[in-house]
Amino acid sequence: MFSHNSSNKNSYLLLISLLTLVTFLTLYIFRAVDDNRLTSWLWAFEGVDITLILLIFVVGIIFAYFAAKSSFPERKPVLFLFSTAFAVSMFFWREPEVIIDASRYFTQAKHLEIYGIRYFISEWGRDIKAWTDLPLVPFLFGLVFKFFGESRIHIQIFTTSLFSLTAVLTYLIGKTLWDKNTGFFAALLLLGMPYLFTQVPLMLVDIPTMFFFTLLIFVFIKALSQGGVWMIVCASASLFLTIFSKYSAWLMLSVLVVISMVYVIEGIKGSRHRPVQLRPPFGETSRRGERVLLKAERQNPEGRIQGTDVRPGNYTYRAAIVMLIGGIFTGIVILYKLDVISEQVNLLITYQKPGLRRWGEGFISTFFYQIHPFITIASLYSVYVAFKKRDLKYLIILWLVLLVVVLQIKRIRYILIILPMLALMASYGLQVIKDGELRRFAALCIVVSSFIVAIFIYLPFLQKMSSVNLKNAGRFLNAIKAENIEVVTIPSVNHLVNPAVSVPILDMFTEKDIYYQYDSGSSPPFETIKKSPLRFTWEYKNPEYYTKRKGSEGDKVIVVISSELEQSLPNYIAERIKGFQISKIFGTSIRVFRYATIVRIYHQEQDTL
Repeated sequence: MFSHNSSNKNSYLLLISLLTLVTFLTLYIFRAVDDNRLTSWLWAFEGVDITLILLIFVVGIIFAYFAAKSSFPERKPVLFLFSTAFAVSMFFWREPEVIIDASRYFTQAKHLEIYGIRYFISEWGRDIKAWTDLPLVPFLFGLVFKFFGESRIHIQIFTTSLFSLTAVLTYLIGKTLWDKNTGFFAALLLLGMPYLFTQVPLMLVDIPTMFFFTLLIFVFIKALSQGGVWMIVCASASLFLTIFSKYSAWLMLSVLVVISMVYVIEGIKGSRHRPVQLRPPFGETSRRGERVLLKAERQNPEGRIQGTDVRPGNYTYRAAIVMLIGGIFTGIVILYKLDVISEQVNLLITYQKPGLRRWGEGFISTFFYQIHPFITIASLYSVYVAFKKRDLKYLIILWLVLLVVVLQIKRIRYILIILPMLALMASYGLQVIKDGELRRFAALCIVVSSFIVAIFIYLPFLQKMSSVNLKNAGRFLNAIKAENIEVVTIPSVNHLVNPAVSVPILDMFTEKDIYYQYDSGSSPPFETIKKSPLRFTWEYKNPEYYTKRKGSEGDKVIVVISSELEQSLPNYIAERIKGFQISKIFGTSIRVFRYATIVRIYHQEQDTL
């Protein structure tokens, strides 16, 4: 597309640099358009020195310019992609648990840690309250706790590794469907989505689900194109794991049908062009005839077209086997937990599906603010490129994005699993830039912009959220001599959030044992919370492991969690803390969110003779 002479290349480099800066400034000026519920630019940029950020952008573009001159990353793609994704994600390990859904997954995982795998399997959905969560990811979190210790850093290493492997899998999918360049730049562009970095360190199911779903697409393609018992088993296992990761992934499994159809049609087209047994043309020497045969074999080895088996029946058979095996094991689990899963599906249909319309975020926010706009533009352009090429395989990556748009799924957390496919679309469009250095520079400008927004804007903003109070309180408790830590919560007067869900998150950040007695009598009428996005907080069940005091030696500590800094203590709590002195108040809060988590720690030394 672009001329290769030096003058034109420099012009294009300058153009890309200017567009990078202008795009950022445009988004900043119109930041009120961003209605994301967590990292809206309207909130995140409040109080930010934009001049300093622009200076950092200039430095980042200069870095991208020099980095683009090296082709090393493309020579070691797997190592580069994994290590880069992991290293950048580590910056966000300082982030607090900003989404209270983490309390559910921590609670479920801790049940496995304390009571064992058999208890988890038998009691999941019963004694272990599951809400609309599927069991796989909490099960894996529980295994991490059981074998490596109950520490948030272990979960963060686990989720960060899965995210980094997702980047590698994105590369492998692009390489398998097209070529190494398409795969490499797709994985690189996955790092051009700043919102993703805010989710990696959290104890949620979204990043693991994205990994399992991307793994499924890769191994399913391999199972269809290569066959073999091992690949069939891997694809079936991946299907099973994806199904039990998150309900929102179920709709996306329709991509397997699309993959199967694409390969069958490609196989039919290829079989029409299968070379017959060639013989030397009449009157020609056998040596020339051999050259014709060798050329045909190189173009279409062993009856394959572009590396795929051209026999369409094989694709249908392999796809059916994968789905059958995965379906059998899925059916066994569903039958075993039929009562629980039926209740969950009913809740999804009657509560969560209608609720998505009220809790949604605009596509402009998702695809231009939380994802770099160059990625979105390149993705849109790729549709034209693929149509022009009549590239049927492009449907595989287009399908999921098309589903999101057609079904109007306007909540970024629910579409995280399709982002690797969006990155592949953008990379497909980016291949129109034939000059390797220009293509690398454009991609690196996207990635650098994402890093700057994520690290210098999103991270400081998230660290000012009131959820950081639980993190800091947990660390404070670790530093004092106290074994008997009692937690009490004060119901909010103005907000429909049950503060009891903050207890597991506090537990996540402290090594001390917690005693907490939940008062279910404070729950509001059901009609009041029926349509609330935080209804699950009131259906909280106090875990058994919080109801027993773990020790009596050392200093006595009472932790009070409330939603307002000036909130007065109810009489029963005031009586409980008589003789205690306030040791510490953690009251960090920003005004953009109505609900806050305030932590007060009261301390009483034991009498000594």
